Amino acid sequence: MNVRVPLISAFLTAALIAQVPPDLPAPQKAGGRPLMEALALRSTSRAFDPKELSTQQLSDLLWAAWGVNRPDGRRTAPSARNGQEIDVYVLLKQGTFRYQAKGHRLEPVAPADLRALGGIQAFAKDAPVTLILVADLAKTGTGPLEQRREWASMDAGYISQNIYLYCASAGLATGARAYVDKAALGPKLALRPDQLILLGQSVGFPGKAP
Repeated sequence: MNVRVPLISAFLTAALIAQVPPDLPAPQKAGGRPLMEALALRSTSRAFDPKELSTQQLSDLLWAAWGVNRPDGRRTAPSARNGQEIDVYVLLKQGTFRYQAKGHRLEPVAPADLRALGGIQAFAKDAPVTLILVADLAKTGTGPLEQRREWASMDAGYISQNIYLYCASAGLATGARAYVDKAALGPKLALRPDQLILLGQSVGFPGKAP
């Protein structure tokens, strides 16, 4: 039996965890621009500086997007029937993670930089963070598939807007897109057939427009 592949995989995963702590610092829930100013500044960017976000900025971003904001486990964005069916995958240079809102932590998914698959436009690979919103239809209960997909798409939109508003408040750039290399990225994330990539959204410091 060849044990080299599992050992290499374990080593890479350990190295990945060492570079990006799985337990994020507590989100900072005060500060930033007021809501009306953030709304005035909300915009879509296609130019990003490659400078990486700090761990605190990543923590605040993920909590604002889809974190737990009440003792009963409900989130910063609504979801149909409180199904909480959207998973947020985090594509970084250091590797790929899934955000676990309960516990506010990162779960390693793949020790690889998959940012280039998070968007088919050239700028996608340059943004330090790409968030991939994935609908887990197994969490949407029974009912017509089309209806459940509509609900999931609606819920992903709420999360995307949270990301936009956080970035406007924090002086960061962001841009959502449907153009994701879903055929290539899905297997890398080990998605099931009933897990659907809905959109990608890049986040980073503003860059110079080409």
